[in-house]
Amino acid sequence: MHRVSKIVAAGIATAALSVSLTACGESSTESGGKDKGVGLAFDVGGRDDHSFNEAAARGVDKAEKDLGVKSKMMTAKNGETEADREQRLSSLAEAGFNPVIGVGFNYGKSVNKVAKQFPKTTFGVVDSPSQAKNVYGMVFAENEASYLAGVAAALKSKTHKVGFIGGVNNALIQKFQAGFEQGVKDTDPKAKVTSEYLYANDDKGFNDPAAAKGKAKGMLDGGIDVIYTAAGQSGNGSIETVAGKKGAWAIGVDSDQYLQPGLAKYKNSILTSVMKNVDVAVYDLVKSVHDKKPLTGNKAYTLKDDGVRLSTSGGFIDDIQAKIDAAKKKIASGEVKVSDTPAK
Repeated sequence: MHRVSKIVAAGIATAALSVSLTACGESSTESGGKDKGVGLAFDVGGRDDHSFNEAAARGVDKAEKDLGVKSKMMTAKNGETEADREQRLSSLAEAGFNPVIGVGFNYGKSVNKVAKQFPKTTFGVVDSPSQAKNVYGMVFAENEASYLAGVAAALKSKTHKVGFIGGVNNALIQKFQAGFEQGVKDTDPKAKVTSEYLYANDDKGFNDPAAAKGKAKGMLDGGIDVIYTAAGQSGNGSIETVAGKKGAWAIGVDSDQYLQPGLAKYKNSILTSVMKNVDVAVYDLVKSVHDKKPLTGNKAYTLKDDGVRLSTSGGFIDDIQAKIDAAKKKIASGEVKVSDTPAK
């Protein structure tokens, strides 16, 4: 939590500078009419990625049901530029959607830039801090929940060999890797963790199930029997491959992947999932705008406040839940500090 707080603090520190540079005048293209509802801009993979984007969509679905708001959802493509993202966000704001939310760290710069052009619209960004006065930054302690996944992996592995597959080798996904590796090592010092990435810096890593299939097969062939994949839609390929190996376990990410209809045929191989309550964060923002009390600034969703957690669907970790709970208590109390960068 300490390191996540530093990320948030950094966003707050730069906010003052960013706000001071914001023009006072309202954009001439900003809609002054009735709000049309929520504008949601997905990262690659779209709402049906069974993972990260779908979690955000669930928050909007709940808002539609509970609050009666409407929504428009748009999806990014592989290899997009900042200009592409800015155009998508601007089009939603110009059309009168409020709030406008960018799902994923890739929207960090574009949300904060476009928000200054539409001062009467509230913006939100998942996995990146706010740097403008009308932006709500939603960041998560992925490393803390990943630590618990590491505890589960270490306790369930029969070979003492576990694997981590990341979609893109960037600071965000390294948080998943760091927490997982630390959780494994603290639980079973003799365990070997193999961590690999699908792509170094190409967003296709979140939208390439075939690449994840190949990576998972290589790990299974090497004796690894628990694989945790943090790669958006790509993770579906990893889960499918693990399900084909008797005695192997997959660990899902972002959504409770045991419950995903598109992964139903593989659910008995999904040990647990590291869940980021993106749906809760998105709903919080939509409701705040609906109630005319828009949230702004930064919010860190941590293990201590159940902003991140492990799923229990399937009952596969019931026998080790006491040890997982003990680890959670140590993190929440500050006794265990979970790194957000992998050990060298």
